[in-house]
Amino acid sequence: MIDRKWIGHELGASQLSIERGRLKFFAKAIGETNPLYTDESAARAAGYADLPAPPTFLFAAELDSGALFATLDRLGVPLGKLLHGEQRFEYLAPVVAGDRVTVSSRIADIYQKKNGALEFIDIESLAVNQHGAPVARLRSVTVVRH
Repeated sequence: MIDRKWIGHELGASQLSIERGRLKFFAKAIGETNPLYTDESAARAAGYADLPAPPTFLFAAELDSGALFATLDRLGVPLGKLLHGEQRFEYLAPVVAGDRVTVSSRIADIYQKKNGALEFIDIESLAVNQHGAPVARLRSVTVVRH
C-alpha cells in the first residue's frame, strides 16, 4: 500500500519548449485534421500567434519530463501495475509554438477502493507560460492494481 504521507508531495517543475514540429507531429499522431494545428497561416488567421497546442498536448509533454515516473519509483509502485485512470484539463490561455511552459505537479490525494485491490494517485498540475501566466490546470488519476 502506498503511504498516505506522500499526499501534498511536490513532483517538481518540468520546463517544456513548445516546438512547432512537435505540435504538428502530435496533431498527426492523434488524428487531428483541423489545419489550425498544422498550418501556421490557418493558426494566425484564427488569431493565434503561432500553431496552438492540441488539447491533450500538455499531458503528453508533461510525461516527457519523467517526474511522474520518478515519483512512482519513489513510492515503490511497479510500472507493470499501472493504469491511466482519468485525465482532466482546464485551459486558461492558449499555448502556442515558441512558448516555454513550466508544469508544477503535486500529489493531491491517495486513496483505495475494492478493499485495497485498487489504489488511486490523484495528481494536480499547474502550467504557466514564460511570462508566469497560468495557461492550464491538469488533473490525472493513476490506478495501481494489487
